[in-house]
Amino acid sequence: MAISSNTNKIALTALPPLSLYIHFPWCEKKCPYCDFNSHQIKEGAGAVSGFDEERYINALIADLETELPRTWGRQVHSIFIGGGTPSLLSAQGMDKLLSAIRARIHLEPDAEITMEANPGSVETEKFAGFAKAGINRVSLGIQSFQDAQLKALGRIHNGEEAKRAIGIALQHFKSVNLDLMYGLPMQTLDDAKKDIETALSFKTPHLSLYNLTLEPNTYFANFPPKLPSEDVVDAIFEQSLDLLTKAGFQRYEVSAYAKPGMECNHNLNYWRFGDYIGIGAGAHGKISFPDKVTRQVRERHPETYMQAIEQNGNALIESKEISAADLPFEFMLNTLRLTDGVATNTFSERTGLPLSTISKGLDEASKKGLLDSDPTVLKGTPQGLRYLNNLQELFLN
Repeated sequence: MAISSNTNKIALTALPPLSLYIHFPWCEKKCPYCDFNSHQIKEGAGAVSGFDEERYINALIADLETELPRTWGRQVHSIFIGGGTPSLLSAQGMDKLLSAIRARIHLEPDAEITMEANPGSVETEKFAGFAKAGINRVSLGIQSFQDAQLKALGRIHNGEEAKRAIGIALQHFKSVNLDLMYGLPMQTLDDAKKDIETALSFKTPHLSLYNLTLEPNTYFANFPPKLPSEDVVDAIFEQSLDLLTKAGFQRYEVSAYAKPGMECNHNLNYWRFGDYIGIGAGAHGKISFPDKVTRQVRERHPETYMQAIEQNGNALIESKEISAADLPFEFMLNTLRLTDGVATNTFSERTGLPLSTISKGLDEASKKGLLDSDPTVLKGTPQGLRYLNNLQELFLN
């Protein structure tokens, strides 16, 4: 690995894998815990569905074209369509979008193409159309199978609709992920156990499990619900981990569990500090060059995003080079989420900096028992994963 003698400069001898993220900013109802860039659809906003599908898809295609000069000749390994609720798109709209993408980028054969979906927007005919368009992986926002918890979370579906949606998804897609949350209002240890057992009964190969947190600028932050005690939340997590492990799932990231070989390739690329094009309202991107690593941010509101594309041909509101001083923390912030970590030489490969840049943080983390002692890998110990924020903060400077 060639490293510049000037530690303020970086030198990459190879570029990391490249993915594509597409943001769909609308949903049927804004959930009280959600801090994502999502906007509740309004009837009469230019289309029967409450959003102008054709206009937004055209903007996405034009947005992608602005990124082509920065990524020319590079193969795209995965696509992830997140939101919001991308399953509100029509099957015809999805086909138009994916066809336009294939015509403009070098997409890896059999690339993983994921779409997020809410159970309330699942229709058999529409899912068949999504699969025909090229979607081969779906991530369903189940959150819980208990009606009381779903109501407390402001979800638009109930437990039976969640089960029905999973059954439909399994008919059409190669891989299905279920998103579950724990530490919910009124949730007991038994409630949480039933959720995990119900999820396992469908035999999907991937499950994401998130602890409900009260994020700033959300309804729950201003009007917090009564949540289980920290001891109960810890007990729920340990119980869930035990059930998933016994069912053959491996915890490969702090919130992600999969059967062997069924991990989410797109998210693995994020956590390994890979590159990704980000298009759509509020989307973020990360693109590496031989001498720098850059980040891009788009206009956040869907209307101003589309206007910027239409009027200026570009929706970027920020495009900056990540400084050599910030790169180590950004790298460790992502890679330490992986239970197996990454090979130690990945640090230099993805940042262009010598490992000595983070030697102080590595020593301190090891002394505190937060970092594995194996010098060939960068990974947290079980204690490090449990106190991940503390571990990551050691690399801030």
